[in-house]
Amino acid sequence: MIEITTKLTTGPLNVAHGQLLLPFELRQKRWLFTALVTGEEVALKLPRGTILRGGDFLLASDGRVIEVVAAPERVLHFECATAGELARLAYHLGNRHVPVQVGDGFLRLSENRVLEEMLRGLGANPTLIEAPFEPETGAYRGTHSQNDHSENPQGRIHEFGDPERSHG
Repeated sequence: MIEITTKLTTGPLNVAHGQLLLPFELRQKRWLFTALVTGEEVALKLPRGTILRGGDFLLASDGRVIEVVAAPERVLHFECATAGELARLAYHLGNRHVPVQVGDGFLRLSENRVLEEMLRGLGANPTLIEAPFEPETGAYRGTHSQNDHSENPQGRIHEFGDPERSHG
């Protein structure tokens, strides 16, 4: 089993020696036992607050560079006729501290029936699609790097606080 403890700050000069395909929920975990796409077992032991993004590179204990690939997952995709309508949806999602991917003319969030119904009530017409999910990191995490499929619809994207004790 290879161990990974380092996220590289710049991409490698050469091609990566392996790929780690993970959905967003698992890319937020700093300690994780998983496998490369080849099936080779991996132990992630990353520093607190590390969130992996598709296109990030990791350094394995044996010197190999591993590329992180954002796995396609079921997400609600919203497009609106105007920027104002899109901003309104983003406002309501932000009030619920929900991880949201903001794209050029669209919003995406993890599949969630309750939020889907709320947004339909606001006039939105979501489409359920399979796509990599890369939500914004939040104001306290710095800028969005590159362009949840979880039982916790609010996800966990901030490096501080206990998600079980959040008041959002």
